[in-house]
Amino acid sequence: MTTAAVRADLYPTRGVGEVTTPRQDPVLWSAPGVPGPIVPSELMGFERDGFLTVDELISQDEVALYRSELDRLIADPAVRADERSIIEPKSRDVRSVFEVHRLSEVFASLVRDERVVGRARQILGSDVYVHQSRINVKPGFGASGFYWHSDFETWHAEDGLPNMRAVSVSIALTENRDTNGGLMIMPGSHKTFLGCAGETPKDNYKKSLQMQDAGTPSDAALTRFADRHGIRLFTGRAGSATWFDCNCMHGSGDNITPYPRSNVFIVFNSVENAAEEPFAAPVPRPSFIGARDFTPVR
Repeated sequence: MTTAAVRADLYPTRGVGEVTTPRQDPVLWSAPGVPGPIVPSELMGFERDGFLTVDELISQDEVALYRSELDRLIADPAVRADERSIIEPKSRDVRSVFEVHRLSEVFASLVRDERVVGRARQILGSDVYVHQSRINVKPGFGASGFYWHSDFETWHAEDGLPNMRAVSVSIALTENRDTNGGLMIMPGSHKTFLGCAGETPKDNYKKSLQMQDAGTPSDAALTRFADRHGIRLFTGRAGSATWFDCNCMHGSGDNITPYPRSNVFIVFNSVENAAEEPFAAPVPRPSFIGARDFTPVR
């Protein structure tokens, strides 16, 4: 192999042991003072903590529209049978539906909404495309959570994103309570990359979308991160949103309450950070999980 063929890997992971790497990329990619929907004080908070919240990103009438579309999708037998739908192992309920902006024009319009994509462009300093979209459904009485992880660790290892230039938004379509399996983030954790131990199994995505295994931090590492950064639990009424950096350590608990928690989740990636070959996996994940269409959102 020639020197020119060797890719620089800024964030080693899936090796013999865990390794921490200081963040090599900016958190905010726009030049200071560039106008946008996020005010300077919020941008400063995002740079420091790795997240920002918007109490009412969409109206209650819009919530009703998107919630109705979510209900329609998960009730559709064709959608349930599609490989883009992830089913709970025990209850057999729909857990997630991926690529909803392609399955539904209603959710496609949300992706194009300037309140949504405008914030992504402002944070990432460029045009953006959708790396991943999905609806997460957490019905009451036993829906399982998502264990602690950094999204970028997976997107780097298995999808081939070279740099930390992606941002996610989770928009609540039901009330996010402190008891129904809400999102938890370790503030400031986005400034340290935790490379996980262990090789990536073939077709790892088939298992990891139901229960994380490869790319899971150790208990010792999570304890160090939690001791250093603390844990923030996000609550809010339907229509609220949380934006968070791709490298935030985050997760959510099971929902054993009677109250469902459903969210639409959109990942925007810079067009200047398009996916390459995976850095630590045999082959890329399917495009409905990690997009290979880098067309900018318009």
